[in-house]
Order: sequence, then structure tokens, then C-alpha cells
Amino acid sequence: MGIFRITDFGARADGKTVNTDAIQNAIDTCHKNGGGRVVCEGGVFVSGTLELKSNVNFVVESGSIIKGSENLNDYKDLQAAGFNPLEGIEKSKNALILAKFAENISITGMGKIDGSGPAFYDHKTLDTNGKFAKPETPRPRIIMLYRCKNVLIQDLSLIDSSCWTIWLMQCENVSIHRVKFSGDRRMRNNDGIDIDQCKNVTVSDCIFDTEDDCIAVRSMKNLYEKQMVCEDIAVTNCILKTNCNGIRIGCPSDGEIKNCVFSNIVIENCINGILFEYPLRYLFGGSGGASVHDILFDNVIIKDSTGSAVKLIVEDDIKLERLSGISFSNIKILNSHKPIIVCGSSQTTVRNIRFDGVEIRTTGEHAILFQKCEGVKLNNVEVFQLPVIT
Repeated sequence: MGIFRITDFGARADGKTVNTDAIQNAIDTCHKNGGGRVVCEGGVFVSGTLELKSNVNFVVESGSIIKGSENLNDYKDLQAAGFNPLEGIEKSKNALILAKFAENISITGMGKIDGSGPAFYDHKTLDTNGKFAKPETPRPRIIMLYRCKNVLIQDLSLIDSSCWTIWLMQCENVSIHRVKFSGDRRMRNNDGIDIDQCKNVTVSDCIFDTEDDCIAVRSMKNLYEKQMVCEDIAVTNCILKTNCNGIRIGCPSDGEIKNCVFSNIVIENCINGILFEYPLRYLFGGSGGASVHDILFDNVIIKDSTGSAVKLIVEDDIKLERLSGISFSNIKILNSHKPIIVCGSSQTTVRNIRFDGVEIRTTGEHAILFQKCEGVKLNNVEVFQLPVIT
């Protein structure tokens, strides 16, 4: 396996030159020669969309930055058989780094990938909450991978994605380790990782600081001709900070999500820590239909949530195939403002929810609320009422 330095292909680390063609040439040459390492080192390399190919390890060395171009014309949409993006989730189907049907690929190194996110917003639209308005134009993600296998993303800092930072679509055997996610909180929808209809995904030792969901697990049926179950997902040893939700599982129109484990996690300064929410506003045709089951949370601390530290809610007129087998063990909830909520709908009963070893310290009037659910088990649950500080 060879080493292909992007500077040998004409890339310039001056923070100004758009190096898309040079870097893509290095990737293509590496791929054609059986694979190897494409190395970025020695400064700031501006680029538009890059397509990663099989057997290529894209390495951003320490002290180096791949910086997304601020010109939308430098980005390409993901176009692939079986992918039906419609108008694109969040009006976007492009990214700085794309891959489709690729195998044995990796994006590694101690360097940074900067999405130049704030450049895609009108800064004059800052509202009273300190947020920019959503742009009408597409906002590039940093990484979008479609139907890829054997993927490693490791040791990088991913900065200022203008939309979701990493979107994994129908991928298998993905490892994301020791990655730092950060984004300007004036932006919108800069999730950390969206895991969509994937299998065998591990996320570990990552630090998130995002405006929107840190980790979302989805199974979006309307995007793909062939449906896959989102299953066998393990997230461990992570710190999550967000203006929104730490972990989101599913939406009402999703397919099946099962066999997910979240352990050794700290969630701080969020609205909701762990969210299973199925509202009408996220319904795309029909009355629902998602099947979400066998999801485990263990050794989790949720600090300073302005909403609910744990929230499972199905709105009326939403019918899910299944929402059951959710377990919460060894959970500390520190300074929550609203109760844990487990609430089904008249069409959907939430079943078999377990809380074991849960400490709740809340300033709210209620600690736990249950409605329209069956088989809820509580063991060693402690509640402490905190004074309200005004």
C-alpha cells in the first residue's frame, strides 16, 4: 500500500486555493493502485466535495486542516442507485466528503476538518435566542457515507459543519473513535452523528459540543428503495454537550431500530438528555409505523437538563408498530427541570420500560410521569427535590 501526499498532486496549503481537483486526483490514484494512504500535511487546504474510494485511508495529519470551501458551487450532491433524497433532509444532499458503495475506507489523523459552517448563513438574521435563520440554500455536511462497509473514522476534530456533521446511510461495520465534534451554536441542525439504517456501528471515546442532537439513530424509510433495519449499535465512553438533545432515537415514519446499547456517557446542558419522541410534525405520510425496541442505557449521567432528562412520548394520532424493551440502569439525573416522561398515545401503548438504579435530583414539581404504558418496572429509584434558585 502506497503513500500519496496531496502536495505531490499540486495541492497548496495556503488557506485560499481551492484544491478539490488535486486532492481528488490523489484519492483516485491511490484507489487505482490498490489503495493506501492519502496524506494531508502542512497547513490549511481549502476544498470542495471529495469522493472517497475503496481501500483509501484519508489522513489529515496533526497541524493540518481540510477546510470546506465557502462557495456552494464547489460542492456536489450525493447521487447513487437506490438513494431517493427528494429535496434532501434539511434541504441538503451534499457534503465535503462523500462515499458510496465503498469498502475498507478510513478518515483518520490528529488534524482538523472544518466545514466553514457559518459562511452558509446570513448573519443579519440572528434572533433573540442567538440563532441564525435556516438558509434557503443547501448547507453541506462534513461527511456523508452511503452503503459503505468497513469504515473507520478516528482521532479527528470535526468543526463547524453547517448541517449534520456525519450522516451514515445503510452502512455496515463502522467504527468512530476518539473524534471531537464542535460547532458554532448560532447555526442550525449541526448534529454530531446521524446513524440511519446501519448495522454494526461502534462509537467510542468521542466528545460532542453541538447545537442540535449529538447522536441520532434513525431508520428513514422514504429515502431508500431497499429498506434495512438499523441494528447492533454500541455507543460508549462519550461526553455530550448540546443546545438540544443528547441522544435521539427514531421518528414516527421510521422503520425498525433495535439492539442498541449506550453506556458510560455524560450528557450536559441539554434540553432533553435521552429522547424517544414521535410527534405529528415529524410524520411523513400515513400515521407512523416505526418499530423501536431493545434499547439499553447503562451508566449515564445527565446534568442540567432544561427539559426532561429522559423522555419517551408518542403524540395522539401516531400509531407505532412497537415501542418497547427500553432499559435504563445506573442513571444519575442531576438538576433536571422537568420529569422523566413515559407517555404513549391512544393508538400506541409503550411497553416494558425498566428503570433500575436511578437517582433523580429535580427542581420540578414531578419526578416521573407515566401515561398509556404497560409493564413499567422500577427498582431502586431515588428522588430528591431541589430548591428552585431564582
